Amino acid sequence: MIRLEKRRMPSQVWTWAAPVVAVLATMVAGGAVFAALGKDPLVAIRTIFWDPLFSEFAFYYRPQLMIKGAPLVLIAIGLSLGFRAGIWNIGAEGQYIMGALAGAGVALAAYPLEAAWLFPAMVIAGALGGWAWAMIPGLLKVTLGTNEILVSLMLVYVAEKILAAMALGLMKNPDGFGFPGSRNLQQYPSATSWIDQAAGLHWGVAAAFIAVIAAYVLLSRHVLGFQIRLAGQAPRAARFAGVNTARLVLFCLGTSGALAGMAGLFEVAGPSGVVSIDFNAGYGFTAIIVAFLGRLHPLGILLAGGLMALTYVGGDMAQANLQLPKAAIQLFQGMMLFFLLAVDVFTNFRLRINLRGAA
Repeated sequence: MIRLEKRRMPSQVWTWAAPVVAVLATMVAGGAVFAALGKDPLVAIRTIFWDPLFSEFAFYYRPQLMIKGAPLVLIAIGLSLGFRAGIWNIGAEGQYIMGALAGAGVALAAYPLEAAWLFPAMVIAGALGGWAWAMIPGLLKVTLGTNEILVSLMLVYVAEKILAAMALGLMKNPDGFGFPGSRNLQQYPSATSWIDQAAGLHWGVAAAFIAVIAAYVLLSRHVLGFQIRLAGQAPRAARFAGVNTARLVLFCLGTSGALAGMAGLFEVAGPSGVVSIDFNAGYGFTAIIVAFLGRLHPLGILLAGGLMALTYVGGDMAQANLQLPKAAIQLFQGMMLFFLLAVDVFTNFRLRINLRGAA
């Protein structure tokens, strides 16, 4: 007889071992998927996890890890604050889009002005765009008691429609011969986020590191961080302690929206360069995996963001070199979250096998 027995206290060993086991299980299951597609599973796993770091072309792919990882870490840090408090923002993808539109809108409105204040203004506009979009589910929750999961998720589809409308209308490049999409901001020096394009560094990378440090200090040294942790672990105790739940909801959703909006701005002002119909790359949803894979801890999120960026870059290599379909790579990335949720059961439960009872 096999049963799960609840632990008196969560296991600290499994708390940190679960992500490692989940990644290993993902490699095994992913290898089986690749084998079913007629590819050598060992070669596929090596291409995804080893080649971007240590192959002869790694000098080209390593900067891509920072470019791919920065928006994931930035968004995941914001999401983790809410998740720790039991506030579930699932619409970071929409906030990412709206931040990009707001920031790019400042640059396109000022074109072709060259001014030192332009890029800081774009960053502020991007943060405000994401913040305002996150405030919709926040205000609805604190005033009408709506579910922030559903509202934030539905707003993603609204944001996608607004993105398409902007790319085809108001923000369309007047010199683009009728093709959808805005001007290329990479050709507009005052509107770019690059620090060193050759090295793959832009201000989004710096912002991601700053966000990790700020979140660590907030959660470990500030009373607000204590309130966030208390609200998530013991909601009744938080109410008795006088924690203002409505204010906490608005803070967590607003912060996560602002960071997602900044991530969108840094992406459109750097690697992407243009506002296009397919600008959103799913970073807002992937960041949910990063947040949980990093155990909602700032340093863990930094490592998880690097790992997920590795699957992006390595996945592109596998598609090019092994002709693996993109859907297989996306399935591989999604497996990490499902295996993490499955393995995470052992954090609060232990497996008991009673052979005598079975007999």
